[in-house]
Formats: sequence, C-alpha cells, structure tokens
Amino acid sequence: MKKFIYSFLITLLCLCVNAQTTTKEKELSNAEVFSAKAGILMQKEFVEIGNLKKCKIKVVYFTDLISNTKQSALKFEYDYISSYTTETKAALLDPDEVVGLMKSIKLMQEKVFPTTPANYTEVYYRSRGGFEGGCFTSKGTWSTYLKLEKFDGKSYVFLNIEDLTTLYTYLEQAKSML
Repeated sequence: MKKFIYSFLITLLCLCVNAQTTTKEKELSNAEVFSAKAGILMQKEFVEIGNLKKCKIKVVYFTDLISNTKQSALKFEYDYISSYTTETKAALLDPDEVVGLMKSIKLMQEKVFPTTPANYTEVYYRSRGGFEGGCFTSKGTWSTYLKLEKFDGKSYVFLNIEDLTTLYTYLEQAKSML
C-alpha cells in the first residue's frame, strides 16, 4: 500500500511540475522557414541599409544553390550589452510585412501621435516572427519602440518619434530591394 501511495505522489508531482513549465515557441517568418531547410546548400547575402539607435537594418538574400530558389527579408539586428556579456538580438521581416510596418508607421504618425489618451494606451504592429514595432503613452506623451524578439525583454530598441521618419525611409529603400 505504501508503494502505491508513493508511486501516486511521485506521479502527481511530476504532472504538476510538467504542467507548470511553459514552452516559448518561436514563431518564424517565411524567410526563416526557407533558410532553415535541411539538405540544401544555403547562401546568405547581407546588404546594409542603415543604423537606427544602434540597431542595424539589412536586406538579406537567401539562395538555395541546389534548386536555385530565392527568398529575401529585412533584418533588424541589435547588440544587447550587459555587464558580463553581449547578446545579439535579431528579427526577420518578410517583404509583405515590411509593407505592413510602413503602413503602421504612417497611421501612427497621422492618427495616433496627434491624440492624447486619458488612459495608458499601447499601439503596435507584430510580424509572423514576433517582431514588434509600436508606441505607448507615458505621462501623457507617446514613446516609440521596436522589439526584435517576442519573448525577450532585452530586445527592445527605444526610439524617438522623429526616428520613425528615418525608419520609414530605410523601409522604403529596403522595399525596393526585396
């Protein structure tokens, strides 16, 4: 009887521990899915677009050299520096997502920033891969940001409202190259 009770308690404990662990599944852009294929010879070409608050913006061309199929994406890359290490945070946006981000920036500039909400408010655009760009109110004024990785609080790049104009220009340039 004691063995049964101990076995039951151990099983129950294992189930409780397993239920409490949450998995953070990383969502992927189409370009990330394409570049992660196995059994291919992948070539990556990086073209620098510009820098914004130490965040590098690049166009990436992926080519499967065996089948000669191609995919392109926009890459945001930021080095998070802590007291002990440097971690590179990155996000890839597919061409259609670049267009969506551009529309979102225009809407924020034209319709969101002229308002002064009475309550704390957030407005954001999110890509398939978890990249997020948006704004929030802080003490009656709007603050803007990019978040490169969905589940990583260290991947924030905080911008000024004026930086969105520069970002939009970079996005226009990148869009013509994708």
